Amino acid sequence: MSLTNQDIAINLDNCLPKMDLERIFFRPAPLHLEIGSGKGTFLLNQARAHPHLNFLGLEWANKYYRYSVDRMRRWGITNVRLLRADAREVIGRLLPDKAVTAFHIYFPDPWPKKRHHKRRLFNPSNVEHLLRCLQNEGELRVATDHAPYFEIICHVLHDTRIAPRLEKIDFLPLDAADEGEWVGSNFERKYLKEGRKVFTLALRKRAPV
Repeated sequence: MSLTNQDIAINLDNCLPKMDLERIFFRPAPLHLEIGSGKGTFLLNQARAHPHLNFLGLEWANKYYRYSVDRMRRWGITNVRLLRADAREVIGRLLPDKAVTAFHIYFPDPWPKKRHHKRRLFNPSNVEHLLRCLQNEGELRVATDHAPYFEIICHVLHDTRIAPRLEKIDFLPLDAADEGEWVGSNFERKYLKEGRKVFTLALRKRAPV
């Protein structure tokens, strides 16, 4: 089966009131979702390694979004879809409950200026939505080169209302990663070349007792 750009690029209007994932992917399968997919390097390589999984990438920057859509078509990748949307809107109201097997959040914008902190993905409200969308035993995987933001992420995830629902697991390198990498994204490769340290965290959602 070959896909067109129109098959790969999801029309946001067709996601209301909730995303119909089986219709979007033309099949049922476990869903891995990357927030901030950039040029799609991680999605491309991970989807090739796991054709039995569905991969959804969220990207706001239009030039990267369009590049990724065309890239998946050129490579003949049939298990990736891309959506240009604010991740907070998608996790907040469009994704069904327990729809996601794994969230991949790699090198999110730290919004370092104080007046922009409200735009950060990791805050208690957004994490609550991530957990709502995540299946029991599903994974939340995070990587960043920004030490202060990593401290904030850890602080949010250790909140007394959130931490009991998560257990820390090993952050193992993914199939998309080359030797010496963790995830194999464009940003990671850029930052490693610059000698930056990468901070990683992997958590699993506990099933209710």
